[in-house]
Amino acid sequence: MSIQFKSITELNELLDNKAISASELNQESIQLAKKYSELNCFVTLNEENTKKKSAAIKRNQKNPSLLSGIPLAQKDLFCTEGLRTTCSSKILSNFIPPYTATAVEKLEGAGSITIGKTNMDEFAMGSSNETSFFGSVHNPWKKGFVPGGSSGGSAAAVAAGIVPAATGTDTGGSIRQPAAHCGITGLKPTYGRISRWGMIAFASSLDQAGPLARNAEDCAILLNSMSGYDSKDTTSLNSYVPNFLENINQSLKGKKIGIIKEFDLSDLDTEVQERFEESKNAYENLGAEFIEVSLPNISASVPTYYSIAPAECSSNLSRFDGVRFGYRAENTVDLNELYIKSRSEGFGDEVKRRILIGTYALSAGYYDAYYKKAQQVRRLIKNDFDNVFKSVDLLMTPTSPSTAFKFESKGTQNPVELYLEDLFTISANLAGLPAISIPHGQVNSLPVGLQLIGNFLREDLLLNAAHVFQKNSDFHHAKPNLEDFK
Repeated sequence: MSIQFKSITELNELLDNKAISASELNQESIQLAKKYSELNCFVTLNEENTKKKSAAIKRNQKNPSLLSGIPLAQKDLFCTEGLRTTCSSKILSNFIPPYTATAVEKLEGAGSITIGKTNMDEFAMGSSNETSFFGSVHNPWKKGFVPGGSSGGSAAAVAAGIVPAATGTDTGGSIRQPAAHCGITGLKPTYGRISRWGMIAFASSLDQAGPLARNAEDCAILLNSMSGYDSKDTTSLNSYVPNFLENINQSLKGKKIGIIKEFDLSDLDTEVQERFEESKNAYENLGAEFIEVSLPNISASVPTYYSIAPAECSSNLSRFDGVRFGYRAENTVDLNELYIKSRSEGFGDEVKRRILIGTYALSAGYYDAYYKKAQQVRRLIKNDFDNVFKSVDLLMTPTSPSTAFKFESKGTQNPVELYLEDLFTISANLAGLPAISIPHGQVNSLPVGLQLIGNFLREDLLLNAAHVFQKNSDFHHAKPNLEDFK
């Protein structure tokens, strides 16, 4: 019996009925990762440890953890003790952390098994998974097409059925956009809901860990384990964590969903617009009501993000200097040359580009004009959301302006073209709000994602709205044909 494309809920039934053991389940997951190695979605497989840990799993028959014995993949910027963590960068290509990130620790504490670390855009900087030192990840739906980024390896591993779920991080859409391109579900929680400790930082005020899975119910299962206050993370929220499965089946009757008038959907492909209208009709049939709302400053989201994120990346990546850990250039004559050569040889082009932009924005004479001004606009965007959520429960947008695209077809000559892929997702990060992407059809045989944005700490409502939609549709059951990757 193959476990490929099974959800966490389905795998739990197999484990409870003893149709498969945890060892067999995890070994098949490893074998699938090897079988579809051409996808390039894994940087490191954790084979020996997986064998050992899965053999030791003893499920509590009366009250089993829903993650006990379940194989998961971790994005390769979560530190894992004794297991290589690279951020898909040459500068960390041999880094083995002495500790494990809190988010991973919590998942493993619930009984899950980390089968490996997934490929990603270098230091999470990219929207296509083409900036990785270890090469591009293929979209399981079409060879030579991007899976989205930066959590492309995690999204591809789930979409290919290698694992039922994986971790990702979302700085400007890096969970939701690859989830959309790969036809799976991806959730970015409220900023601070999940600890960032042990997660290698890109932009500290924007980064947020979250789950990618086959459906919203599985995302809720992971979120239950990943959430909670962590004293080691000063940005961690010390607030009540509900059981995200408890109200997941509630009726959507009377729920108000906002459509943002500043997003002109007429610019999108006709078929993308059609899928969006079909999903609106589906939600209306489920009892939801749509209201047009205004977010006057949302058009400034992309320039605001690309002032703040590079500035914070410039600060965070200054620790990679060739001295304490990571790649170290050889044959240098002094400390200054060591810094320059180690960084020049260790970082890729996109990372260097963002460091330079960020350093400029933070430099004397420009801080007030760029970084400070961007933070002021960010507050205006957050205020707009606060006002809108007085009249609606959720907001709905496309996740991405387009479906997955061919390698090297965007951003090679003009990086801004690729930056605009995050047009619909960035604002939720700037405001620290939760958002989810769910599959809602296909265009030209490639998946299309639908985004729902919720108010602060309302992941329960997002998961409810996504789950009820999925109970009444089959889009999340679609599977790619993987013949080209064997």
